[in-house]
Amino acid sequence: MATSLQLPISISATSSSSLRARNTRKFAAFCSINAKAKVKIPIPPINPKDPFLSRLSSVAANSPETLLNRPVQNSDSLPYLDLFDEPKLMATPAQVERSVSYNEHRPRKPPPDLPSLLLHGRIVYIGMPLVPAVTELVVAELMYLQWMDPKQPIYIYINSTGTTRDDGETVGMESEGFAIYDAMMQLKNEIHTVAVGAAIGQACLLLSAGTKGKRFMMPHAKAMIQQPRVPSSGLMPASDVLIRAKEVMTNRDILIKLLAKHTGNSVEAVTNVMRRPYYMDSTTAKEFGVIDKILWRGQEKIMADVASPEEWDKKAGVKVVDELSL
Repeated sequence: MATSLQLPISISATSSSSLRARNTRKFAAFCSINAKAKVKIPIPPINPKDPFLSRLSSVAANSPETLLNRPVQNSDSLPYLDLFDEPKLMATPAQVERSVSYNEHRPRKPPPDLPSLLLHGRIVYIGMPLVPAVTELVVAELMYLQWMDPKQPIYIYINSTGTTRDDGETVGMESEGFAIYDAMMQLKNEIHTVAVGAAIGQACLLLSAGTKGKRFMMPHAKAMIQQPRVPSSGLMPASDVLIRAKEVMTNRDILIKLLAKHTGNSVEAVTNVMRRPYYMDSTTAKEFGVIDKILWRGQEKIMADVASPEEWDKKAGVKVVDELSL
């Protein structure tokens, strides 16, 4: 049984080796005939700047029999490496870069990351909770944009839950939001703020701190103001917990005063609505003074300034018939 199974394998291996040997002899005979007749093998067009292809084509044209002496299968040497006087790469990176066989318009360096592309358009996107890493990046971008051009506006897009997560857990100190706010107040540029998604807590303060008349909100975005939360006390002693609670109360009073300043409401009114989380849609946020305009379909189309259907009919000369008179 074993002998019958091994027989086809040995026959196929023998036939394969004999076929390879027969093809080799045919190619060698063809090369010898062409060498005697001094007939050159036609060479396809190649890149003249590629040294490996040039050398390989010359060897194939002058002495093609050298290409038949390939290294054995288990050899450590690379095929055709002996064509060169000394071992080297087939083509250096610089030669590949200059090669006309590749796309000449491909970038010479890695593409920039998305924040860099937005920064080129003077856009700062706050899409995470206000943790120290986010604050560092945002403040640095604001300073850089002012240094680049102190007269052009800066656009801040906000989709952040502030110093807390969506479940209310504290992830950053209130000073993170105040740091971005102070940087905004020090800039000479106009600051256009746009709420995309959510602007909660300190993020709502940043939304309202934009230049008057340049504070926008998407139609389905949400804004919410709430009191600062006490971070997890952990293993703190009672005296430290009391100190931390006093600091949170101080931050609450500062947040109330700043919101009252930018929304045009009294401190008492802001204090009353902040007793519990106060959610606002785009219309309520505009009435409360957090924003000035509502963006519709990505364009600066003010919904409140759109004429009513009756006004459109009147301007078009369409006579409106009163249903009660019929």
